[in-house]
Amino acid sequence: MKSAKEMSLDKRILGMTAGLAHRLAELMIADPEIQEMQEYANVVSIRRLNFNDHGPVHMRTALINALNMLGYLHESGIKTSLEQDEAGSYEDSRMAVMLASFLHDIGMAVGRQNHEMNSAIFAYPVITRLLQEILPTQLGRLVAIRSVAIEGIEGHMTTQRIHSLEAGLILIADGCDMKKGRSRIPMLLSTEPKAGDIHQYSAAAITDVVISHGQNRPIQIDITMQESVGFFQVEEVLLHKINTSPVKQYVELNAAVLGQEPRRYLG
Repeated sequence: MKSAKEMSLDKRILGMTAGLAHRLAELMIADPEIQEMQEYANVVSIRRLNFNDHGPVHMRTALINALNMLGYLHESGIKTSLEQDEAGSYEDSRMAVMLASFLHDIGMAVGRQNHEMNSAIFAYPVITRLLQEILPTQLGRLVAIRSVAIEGIEGHMTTQRIHSLEAGLILIADGCDMKKGRSRIPMLLSTEPKAGDIHQYSAAAITDVVISHGQNRPIQIDITMQESVGFFQVEEVLLHKINTSPVKQYVELNAAVLGQEPRRYLG
C-alpha cells in the first residue's frame, strides 16, 4: 500500500505531465516492480544503514524537482542536450529526466557503496520495458532516451563526470531534497550514533527548499533553515553537486537561517 504522501506526489506528477510523458508517468507510478524496488531500497537505507530516506517519496520528490527545473530552462529558451544533438525532442528529454529521477536510488537495495551503478544495472531493463510500450516502433528514439536516463542515474553522486543537461538536472534535483521530513524516520529509529548522522541532523534543520524561475538565471533555489547545521547540506551536498553539473551556469543558490540575511552562493 502506498502512503498518503506517495499518492499526493503521484497526483502532482500526473498533473505536471502531458502527452507521452504523462503516459510514462502513469506506467511508472503503477509499476509494481518499481514500487517494490523503491520500497526495499528504503528499507536498506534507513533500517540497515541508518541513512536518510532513499525510497518512493524521495525519488518522486527528485522527479518533481527535476521537471520543474527543466521547465524553467525550456521557458528561458535553453535547449536540452538531446535537442542540441538533434537526437531527440524536448519531450524526449522530459522522459529521460523522469526515468532517471524516479529510479536513481533503487541501487540502495544493495548498499550505499556504488549504489548509483547498481541503480543503473537495475534500471536498464525496466527503462527498456517501459519505453518499448510507449515507443514500440522507434528504436533509435528509445536508445537516446535510455542512454541519457542511464547517464543521469550513474552521475547523480558526482562519482563520474556527466555531460548532458538532463543528467545535470538529476544531480541538482536529488540534492534539493533535503527538508527535515527526509530524516524523520531514521532519527526516530536511531538509538546510538552511527555513520550518516550528520546528514540526518543537517537535513532536520532545513525548513524549506523553494525552486523557482530566477530573475538573473533560469533556476533559483532558496533554502531556509532553523539552525546553522543545515549549511552542511547546502555546502557539502547541494553546492558540490551544482558545481559538477552542466546546469551550474543557469542556477542561483541562496541559503539562510530563519531571521538572518541569506548567504548567496551562486547567481
